[in-house]
Amino acid sequence: HVQLVESGGGSVQAGGSLKLSCAASGIIFSSCGVGWYRQAPGQEREFVSRIRGDGTITYAESVKGRFTIARDNAKSTLYLQMNSLKPEDTAVYYCAACMSLTGFLYWGQGTQVTVS
Repeated sequence: HVQLVESGGGSVQAGGSLKLSCAASGIIFSSCGVGWYRQAPGQEREFVSRIRGDGTITYAESVKGRFTIARDNAKSTLYLQMNSLKPEDTAVYYCAACMSLTGFLYWGQGTQVTVS
């Protein structure tokens, strides 16, 4: 049974920081590409960042230079350090794991980030 459990969301003022975590179980985490997406109210889910299986890291232009993705394979945990947060970063943030040709196979339940 695959589980991805996000934590670390919350409310913060503009310019502040948050660190999201995503604990994975039921998968061989070290073999999977992993990533973060977000969905703001009334908008479609959008890509934030990912780490491919070969270690390649990609960021959305909107978060480049402010967010940092990292993984700890020993802990089967994915992280997203978010600095210099803006109100437009307000969204539900989802972690995803194990990339296929059509996208990620597994998704977490999401964690709310609110920037005021």
